[in-house]
Amino acid sequence: MLPTGACPSPDALADVRERAYATLLGSALGDALGATVEFCTQSEIRAQYGVLRKIVGGGWLRLKPGEVTDDTQMSLCIARSLAAVGWSPSDIAERFAAWFKGWPVDVGNTCRRGIARYINHGTLAGPFNEGDAGNGAAMRVAPVALATLADGRLLERWAVEQGHITHNHPLSDAACVLIGRLIHMGCTGQPRERLQRKVEDVVAKFPPFRFSPFRGLATAYVVDTMQTVLHHFLSTHSFEECLVATVNQGGDADTTGAIAGAIAGAFYGPAQLPEHWVRKLAPALLYEIQDLSGHLVERSPLGHGQPVVM
Repeated sequence: MLPTGACPSPDALADVRERAYATLLGSALGDALGATVEFCTQSEIRAQYGVLRKIVGGGWLRLKPGEVTDDTQMSLCIARSLAAVGWSPSDIAERFAAWFKGWPVDVGNTCRRGIARYINHGTLAGPFNEGDAGNGAAMRVAPVALATLADGRLLERWAVEQGHITHNHPLSDAACVLIGRLIHMGCTGQPRERLQRKVEDVVAKFPPFRFSPFRGLATAYVVDTMQTVLHHFLSTHSFEECLVATVNQGGDADTTGAIAGAIAGAFYGPAQLPEHWVRKLAPALLYEIQDLSGHLVERSPLGHGQPVVM
């Protein structure tokens, strides 16, 4: 564990790099696992799969096993931008636009609207919109968390700025920052109790995120998404158990899976990622995730020797 105020030793930084890799890889695995049952109810999942435990593709998008969706693709746009040019919301928006023009297999309505606004008007943020409380900004924040390791205030600024390219709503902002902070804590080896306290602090400030008692909703509304992710992350004790429980909730399962996978990947590390899942992903995707995660850690304040500031 890297305590607050401590500079990373070479061994500690190596562990952070491994956890950063597991963060991006865990998110892609959650996306690929959950996409199969996106928009399904729990009863529909039980009727077809019993419990979905394997990456099998299919679903409403008719994906190949291991194929990923907009959750991973938009995260990669951000990761590539950060690795290539550092922090540049305009470069991220350009990459979103190029991706969007390539006819992706899936893109959420709020993301579609925000990217179209950028293409047509060149603006990097729209005004506050009550309809922007979806999960499309939160699903792609993991690369920002890795690039800001050791600096919580920098995370807050960048997480919100990337979010506002498509989503401008306080609940979306809060979700982006909380996910990023949990990834920071996981990557620096903090114990579960500290992550739980962080969640409790944020829930106290944003009561809609309260997940006890758990309502069992997993829609694209960022409140439902966060309740599902937080409930299953804090009530399970392994990466696989967390992801299986999360995606079998149904609903927006690729996104809840992607977010839970990022947090759980950072916390549990790569050794807990099921090899039979990893083998389903394309080798080129695995290579790029490993390469980008390393670059992001190197570019981060932690990678430059800055003490941990939570």
